[in-house]
Amino acid sequence: MAEVINALGRRKSAVARIYLTEGTGKITINKRDLAEYFPSELVQFVVKQPLNLLGVAEKYDIKVNLYGGGYTGQSQALRLAIARALVKVNEEDKKALRVAGFITRDAREVERKKPGRPKARRRFQFSKR
Repeated sequence: MAEVINALGRRKSAVARIYLTEGTGKITINKRDLAEYFPSELVQFVVKQPLNLLGVAEKYDIKVNLYGGGYTGQSQALRLAIARALVKVNEEDKKALRVAGFITRDAREVERKKPGRPKARRRFQFSKR
């Protein structure tokens, strides 16, 4: 595999476009290193979950274009994109990734605010007098 494999991951309003090539395990997000972009160890762990599950963390270089959302949505969008790219590399890995829950797109989005209400579902305080 010398070619570049690309994949897309979305979560909430975050979008991650990744380009996976054979390499040494370097993850570059928006031209910055993973540890620089996501300083939190927990978020870095979330991003690397599919790679660690298959034991290929040091086998691929990943370039990422990431925008929208916050760090949780971005990290989970990136996790989905990495899982999808790994399935493109080797179709047999799909079952293990699906069982771990990395292939499923989390479709939950923020509900819009409705007119005449302070938030999406919250109503203004009601009092009879």
